[in-house]
Amino acid sequence: MVQQQALRDFAQAMASFFAGTHRRPTWRKAGRDEGFRIVAVKPCHIKRLSRNTGAVRVPKTGWVRFRWSRAVPAAKSYRVTRDRAGRWHVAFAAIPSTIPAPGSGEIVGIDRGVAVSAALSTGELLHCPGLRNAEQARLRRLERKLARAKNGSNRRRRVRKAIAVLKAREADRRKDWAEKTSTDLARRFDLIRIEDLRITGMTRSAKGTQAKPGCNVRQKAGLNREIMRSGWGLLARRLEDKAPGRVQKVTPAYTSQRCSACGHAAAENRKSQAVFACRACAVTLNADVNAARNIAAGHAVTARGRPGLPGRPNREPHLTLLSV
Repeated sequence: MVQQQALRDFAQAMASFFAGTHRRPTWRKAGRDEGFRIVAVKPCHIKRLSRNTGAVRVPKTGWVRFRWSRAVPAAKSYRVTRDRAGRWHVAFAAIPSTIPAPGSGEIVGIDRGVAVSAALSTGELLHCPGLRNAEQARLRRLERKLARAKNGSNRRRRVRKAIAVLKAREADRRKDWAEKTSTDLARRFDLIRIEDLRITGMTRSAKGTQAKPGCNVRQKAGLNREIMRSGWGLLARRLEDKAPGRVQKVTPAYTSQRCSACGHAAAENRKSQAVFACRACAVTLNADVNAARNIAAGHAVTARGRPGLPGRPNREPHLTLLSV
């Protein structure tokens, strides 16, 4: 059964790739995405042993205990996986129900950044949790230790697992933050507007080629890591899953330079990363909150119609929305 499902999953992945909806499946690598899928699951194959413990019947293995972290749905298949930290997980396939709109008519704008993971137009500043200072120091020590370890040695294997445990802890916190934040926003607001960011292009390496090497490669690599740690894509994806049809993506052009009070757009309005001071109306507020309010209002100033450019008439900013 496991081998048949692996072939069927590969066939489905290739069909999705040729259809243009997904990327090409990658080659299998030992220690990465380890697991198998079981289909034709019956209710008698799952039982609850206690308040926090359950058991699932795995063919050729028998009953395997697992931690009962949430209500188990009536699924027809489940997948058992092992991550790089050595933890085993069982996931039951089910389509979750969406979160209904509150009906209040409120609209919220979300500006995603590095210093502030998500700034809301209501003035709230949300930060994605990561590793603590002691954990970051331990991670740096382990990475230096890994660089000195010999390839294929047991010492290198132990250090890699210790690093994987810290990375998994950071990823778990990021996922937990994205789930709780997306659920809260879907319950509070009828319409959610976020920036239409090309995260894949923004996190592309700047090293260039041997003929044309890039510049500031180390600084760009550090920025890429901070963007990935902020959970931009995960938050947007979970919002679209929980509030389908209520998420709109706005073109982010000049939303950080436009005043949300009077509409004046200029590069001089952005005093620093955190301070926005309008040159026209003297309004001062948090720069991320100002951008979030522009996103909530649907204001996206393009380079063609940007006010204040020499030799070009002032034009009203227009809105570009992509319905999801």
